[in-house]
Amino acid sequence: MYGAILGDIIGSPYEFDRGGKTKEFPLFSENSEFTDDTVMTIAVAEAFLDMRMGEDDEVTFDSLVYYLREWGRKYPNAGYGVRFSHWLAARWPKPYGSFGNGSAMRVSPVAWLFDDLDMVRRMARLSASVTHDHPEGLKGAEATASAIFLARTGSSKGEIKAFVEENFRYDLSRTCDEIRPGYRHVESCQETVPEAITAFLEGEDFVDVIRTAVSLGGDCDTLTAIAGSIAEAFYGVPEVLKSACRKRLPGEMLAVLERFAEKSGQISADVVK
Repeated sequence: MYGAILGDIIGSPYEFDRGGKTKEFPLFSENSEFTDDTVMTIAVAEAFLDMRMGEDDEVTFDSLVYYLREWGRKYPNAGYGVRFSHWLAARWPKPYGSFGNGSAMRVSPVAWLFDDLDMVRRMARLSASVTHDHPEGLKGAEATASAIFLARTGSSKGEIKAFVEENFRYDLSRTCDEIRPGYRHVESCQETVPEAITAFLEGEDFVDVIRTAVSLGGDCDTLTAIAGSIAEAFYGVPEVLKSACRKRLPGEMLAVLERFAEKSGQISADVVK
């Protein structure tokens, strides 16, 4: 999860097109802080960490609702969208047909906690469906989780690109240089997930992926969280960045990160690649 959380923290000062569309910027500043991307990633992780073997989807669905709302209420000012804020406050929360990129920003734990691609895809869709049950919202989460799973299990970038294009029909033909000039703040999966995957495909290491994603602009904390989550699986995360991440998180989030690392058996990809 470090990749997603670092992407969120590093991208947060530049959200709403506040950056200069450049790769040259300080990775951390006094304005670098976690947002809703991190809060909801932690919530999804805890929901699946508490999942029991053989649990049916309805129970898992209810658990996801519980943890998303529990964490959302702990951090009510993390920057949620209006409709999600209403969902958090609703007495009887229901999916609301969203195709926003929130489904993709929070999905990364799923790709580490299951060891079968079909299960990863199914659980990714389930994690999205509690709120983002529009076909594009489901697809964004599933495509992101699939890319992470393939990256962590040894697929090449070419193989990941081909899989995403074939299974999710995202256009990955544009370069970041082609995307960057006209890209703007947009919060849909269909205009965030392909761009995030492209930033991963072009990046030369974990930090370069982060810088490339931020340079695109737009909703760049979420875009960079998605790109960073894939980059972590492919490259690993430098320990110095993990340390910087931990310093910016409260203890209750660090406790979930520790449980996640133990359960997923997660090791740095740079040890084995």
